[in-house]
Amino acid sequence: MSLKCPFRLGVVRALSLPLLVVWLTVAQGAQPTPIESLNANLAGMVSLSADVEQLIIEADGGILEESLIRMLLKRPDGFYWETVEPYAELLVTNGVWLWSYQPDLEQVVIEPWNKEESELAAQLLSGDTGGLSAEYEIASLASDSREVSEFVLTPRVSTNINRRVSLSFTSSRLDSIVVEARNGQRTVWRFVNVVLNPQIEDEVFQFEIPEGIEVIENSYVQ
Repeated sequence: MSLKCPFRLGVVRALSLPLLVVWLTVAQGAQPTPIESLNANLAGMVSLSADVEQLIIEADGGILEESLIRMLLKRPDGFYWETVEPYAELLVTNGVWLWSYQPDLEQVVIEPWNKEESELAAQLLSGDTGGLSAEYEIASLASDSREVSEFVLTPRVSTNINRRVSLSFTSSRLDSIVVEARNGQRTVWRFVNVVLNPQIEDEVFQFEIPEGIEVIENSYVQ
């Protein structure tokens, strides 16, 4: 004995089509936007320590500069960027003041920190993406691995000094940032020996001025 469906075929088709449309709409709505996906990757970085390999590449492909940097990050405003090679230099901020220390010159410059005027890469690392969509079109690139997330930021206006900014994550761990300027020069940061969310004391972001160092204070009013 064969079992019969209680619905005629035409009725089933009539019901299936709107249900399919609803299902597709819900499925599409569940997909995060590129900015939401980028924020999700950045949100996991409450603190970070990493070694950074920096390359500055000229438009013709020549290496202009290669540096090794030690980086520490603690949100909301702690940022420590120490160039180890080829020349020692330290940039550190607690969110109020920025210290720029050059040991070779025995000199430190102190000035107020303005996050809005900082480099885009620093803003991204700090998780400050509030106005990002207004300035950049954000695209999420397809990847063969679900663990890899890649994003491309393209300026909305031609007056932006950047032509393109790329970010790559693996399992929400930052792998690289590439900034391409309109003159063709590229700055590449590769993050290695990454430790996500280590315990970092606030004192790390408060620069202690060594004795005998020249202090230059640029305490201008914003």
